[in-house]
Amino acid sequence: MIAKTKEEVAVMREGGQKLGVILQDLLEFAKSGVSLIDIDAQANELIREAGGTASFKTVRGYKWATCLCVNDVVVHGVPTEYKLKKGDVLTIDIGMQYQGLHTDTAWTKTVDDQNDEFLRVGEASLWKAIDQAKRGNYVGHVSRAIEDSIVGAGYSIVKSLVGHGVGKTLHEDPQIPGFLRGSIEETPRLEAGMTIAIEVIYAKGSGQVNYGHPDGWTVATKDHSLSAVFEHTIAIGAAGPAVLTKVDK
Repeated sequence: MIAKTKEEVAVMREGGQKLGVILQDLLEFAKSGVSLIDIDAQANELIREAGGTASFKTVRGYKWATCLCVNDVVVHGVPTEYKLKKGDVLTIDIGMQYQGLHTDTAWTKTVDDQNDEFLRVGEASLWKAIDQAKRGNYVGHVSRAIEDSIVGAGYSIVKSLVGHGVGKTLHEDPQIPGFLRGSIEETPRLEAGMTIAIEVIYAKGSGQVNYGHPDGWTVATKDHSLSAVFEHTIAIGAAGPAVLTKVDK
């Protein structure tokens, strides 16, 4: 765990606000007939205009600003020439390095349609998990909140993929699983100054995934069931969790 100073959290809050606006702009841009590569190009331009750099490009071998996941693709979807169609389930995952510090966020939408119950459950699960991200609690409290919400609704956690610490690098300790491993007290304690990316990663089917895609990145459900991801970057503070990538209206 890499604790952040108040000054560093303030920078992450500023960068996170900018990133949250970028994500909202991309979600609005993503309509029928728009290609994934066009969404990524838009992301690159918006990050540049915001004074940041694309966090995902700091991952060795990854060349894009976004991961764009359609339907059964869970994470790490590479932007391609694929054009979105009405009814596609699209996850936009994006990170930005701003003044040397990273924030990370993701959201899922149904293209040209209203969010269905599957997506409403995932969004609600994220907020329940964030409520547990308090100083003195454990990572296990966050994990249990996600698991109870998702499994209770009849869906499956993708257990091989987890949230993570974030800040000075894109991926830091601790891991933030979407399910409880062992007892809560055996998981890391949440302390003031921690900054974490809480991710709800789930599927309509079994939650089992395939690795080894020809592009070297894409991870999809084995049973081709729909999947979704909801993610915010959070700072643990004395007054409770601060959602750094949530856009202040």
